[in-house]
Amino acid sequence: MPPRTAVTGRSQEPRRRFAEELRLLRTQRGESLRQLGTALGWDASLFGKLESGQTLGSPEVAEALDQHYGTPGLLLALWELAAADPTQFKERYRRYMTLEAEAVSMWHYGVSTVHGLLQTASYARDLLSAGGLRGEDLTKQVEARIGRRALLDGDEAPRFRTILSEAVLRTPLADTTEWRRQLEHLVDMGERPNVMVQIVRHEVGLHALSNTDTMFLRLADGRTAAWVETGYSGELVEEAAASERLQLSYDLVRDVALSPSESRKFITRMLEEVPCEPST
Repeated sequence: MPPRTAVTGRSQEPRRRFAEELRLLRTQRGESLRQLGTALGWDASLFGKLESGQTLGSPEVAEALDQHYGTPGLLLALWELAAADPTQFKERYRRYMTLEAEAVSMWHYGVSTVHGLLQTASYARDLLSAGGLRGEDLTKQVEARIGRRALLDGDEAPRFRTILSEAVLRTPLADTTEWRRQLEHLVDMGERPNVMVQIVRHEVGLHALSNTDTMFLRLADGRTAAWVETGYSGELVEEAAASERLQLSYDLVRDVALSPSESRKFITRMLEEVPCEPST
C-alpha cells in the first residue's frame, strides 16, 4: 500500500517530510545549495544529502536552518520525528523500536558491547561496520542509532539502567582517542539522574545472563517486554511468563554487579589505562 499523503500533497513519512520541507524552504527563498552552505558555514553537499533523504544531519544543523529560514522550532521538531521514526530501522527491529519509544523504564544487560543508547557515533560506526554495513546504509544506521539517544533526554525521559560485563570495557576501539570518548561518555551518562551504569566484574564468574544481551521495557500499562539478542538475531518476548523468568535472571545479575558509584570509579580507572595519543 502506498504511503498516505496529507491534504498538502506532502509525505507523511517523517524522514521524507523533513527532506521535502528543507527543499521547499530553500527553493522558496531562491537559494542554491552552494549559497545555503556559504550562509551557514557547512559544505553544500550536506544540504544536498539532507534534501535527498540520504542523511538526517544533526539537531544543530536543524536548529541552524530554523534560524536561517525564520521557522523557530519547526525543522527541529521535524528532525526529532524523523530521528524517532521506526521505519528507518531494519524491519525485524521496528516493533521493538516502537515499544522502546513508549517505555517508562528500561533495564539492560550487555555481554560484549555498549548499548546503542549510550554509544558514541564512532563506536556505533565501528560496531555496525563490523556487522557488514557499508556506505549509505552504514551512514543511515549510525544516524538512526544516534538519534535514539534523544530518548534519554528531557524531564520526561525514562529511567534507564545498563549492567555491562567487564568484557565490554576490555574490548576497545582501534582508535584510542575515540575509545576514550566512549568511556568518558559512559561516565557522563551515568551521572544523569535517570541513568544508572553498573559493571559486572570477571571475578564474579558465570551467572544467569553470561551469554545473553537482554533489554526489558516497562510499558505505561504495566506490561514488560523483553528483547533478547545475539550478534546475529534478536527476539522480542512479550509473553508474561517468559518475560518474568528473564527478569528473575536479571535480578540475580544485578545482585552481583558493582554499585553505580563503584562502577563509575571502575570506568574512570579504565580511562586512566587508555594510552594517550603522543603530542606532535
